[in-house]
Amino acid sequence: MPSFDVVGVGLNATDTLILLPRFPTYGGKVIFEREVLSPGGQVATAMVTCAKLGLRTKYIGTLGDDERGVIQLESLRGSGINLDDIEIRPNCPNQIAYILVDQSTGERTVLWRRDECLRMEPATLTAEKIASARILHIDGHDTPAVARAAEIARRHQIPVTVDVDTIYPGFDNVLPNVDYLLAGSAFPSSWTHEPDPFRALAMIQEEYGMRVAAMTLGAEGALGRMNGKFTYSPGFIVDCVDTTGAGDVFHGAFCYSLFENMLLRDSLEFSNAMAALNCTALGARGRIAGLREAQAFARNAERRSNREFEQRG
Repeated sequence: MPSFDVVGVGLNATDTLILLPRFPTYGGKVIFEREVLSPGGQVATAMVTCAKLGLRTKYIGTLGDDERGVIQLESLRGSGINLDDIEIRPNCPNQIAYILVDQSTGERTVLWRRDECLRMEPATLTAEKIASARILHIDGHDTPAVARAAEIARRHQIPVTVDVDTIYPGFDNVLPNVDYLLAGSAFPSSWTHEPDPFRALAMIQEEYGMRVAAMTLGAEGALGRMNGKFTYSPGFIVDCVDTTGAGDVFHGAFCYSLFENMLLRDSLEFSNAMAALNCTALGARGRIAGLREAQAFARNAERRSNREFEQRG
């Protein structure tokens, strides 16, 4: 029996949130209100979400040995995640992001850096590490490493979910072993050069044969395709404080939904609800809700729908 429900392989980051009353015009100035150190990162935050929802969770990644690395490590340990296969790189700064939060809207602009000393090597991802999972969740950054992880998972009949919003060289080696594509809104059209998102998702799914091809749409929810049919789930309306980490929480919630055998519409709705609640507090992990809170919110909250997506999905 696998040791973990979910194993995540990919990025973590320690964010510096800079709170602005409004985003400045190009070349302008604005006084910022305060700065806050906050742990985040795509896969790491998704794994924290899985752990919060009660899944047995393991994170595989690299950490710097600086103060930001220590902050990240303490956050992950406090979440109850298994860290046996995390690598701490000596004399290496952890991945950093400066996140400018426009407090008038909650939207954020991200400036980030990840030094080469943090790169994961494919050889470190052994079958023993990956085969301990019931689901593997990856991003695309260290592409050769996550490609190897996904290939091992496929050999062991372990479903693979992927969070990707950027085109990485060699990512075509990852997609054939993906079962659930959960892309950012720009990825499908960028990858296929097809501007229509419905056609772009269909093209990706039909070329690579994944079970679900989906994309997040920010405040307007999410769109997915399964068995040749599109499903659109509107977003939820909240008093948005900070959108940082919303997509990462969405991905962790989607992983949870697979264990509950939810229909695609229910999976997208639950994941949207978890993401929306996280936007009501500051930081990538500002308000990762529990199961009952998210379910109650989804039943009662007002939604924001994109009419075109609703008509077509």
